Amino acid sequence: MSTSALRVHRTPARGERSGPPVLLIHGFASRGAHDWPDASWAQPLAAAGRDVLVVDLPGHGDAAATGAPVPTSAVLAALADLARGEGDVDVVGYSLGARLAWDLAQASGVRVRRLVLGGLSAMEPFALVDVPAARAALDADAEGLDPLTGMILAMVSAPGNDPAALLEIVEGFAAEPFDPARGAPAVPTLMIAGEDDPMAQGVDELAARIADVGVVQLERVPGDHLGALHSPQLRAAVHRFLAG
Repeated sequence: MSTSALRVHRTPARGERSGPPVLLIHGFASRGAHDWPDASWAQPLAAAGRDVLVVDLPGHGDAAATGAPVPTSAVLAALADLARGEGDVDVVGYSLGARLAWDLAQASGVRVRRLVLGGLSAMEPFALVDVPAARAALDADAEGLDPLTGMILAMVSAPGNDPAALLEIVEGFAAEPFDPARGAPAVPTLMIAGEDDPMAQGVDELAARIADVGVVQLERVPGDHLGALHSPQLRAAVHRFLAG
């Protein structure tokens, strides 16, 4: 999968560059503009002298649907090609974006200077989703679905989403599940978890894995999974870390 599978929204630095480009990777069933509002992310980073790249992942936002299940490795390959073209880069990912950023920082030839992982779960939820049942429920009654599949169905069916395309992402990612035991990023890393985010269970274990090979900071901010992402405390922590 090439970088053409991604939709990249670039905001150039204003004035003298103060550091490498910042790559922002959104969560599942979202889009770059939703997770990383321009006024809170691209504009202040550009004003601080940073090029900013906000991506829409395949099947999300302005990126095209794939028409078939997409394995994790294919999306990572597209992100890695994008990052290599920038030279040194800082990477910020949230939720699914953090899962991808974890592996991206270990990809061959990718030079990540600083890494931010927000809302990252230590488990692989997609492997537990009943994708056939979710597909059947798109045009029928969703009663009888297990809670996780029902939650995923509600996410992919949100206004502005392409449910069929997003279920293909779920199926493809489930075939290559997230496994932090394979290795941890060895770059300076900031991990952020919402104080009331059940998805963040296991974040201490993930931070310990990074500490074995690199340097990691772990911060907890107010809010659940979505509330933490849009909290001023998270924004302040990320901007502070990237400027360090």
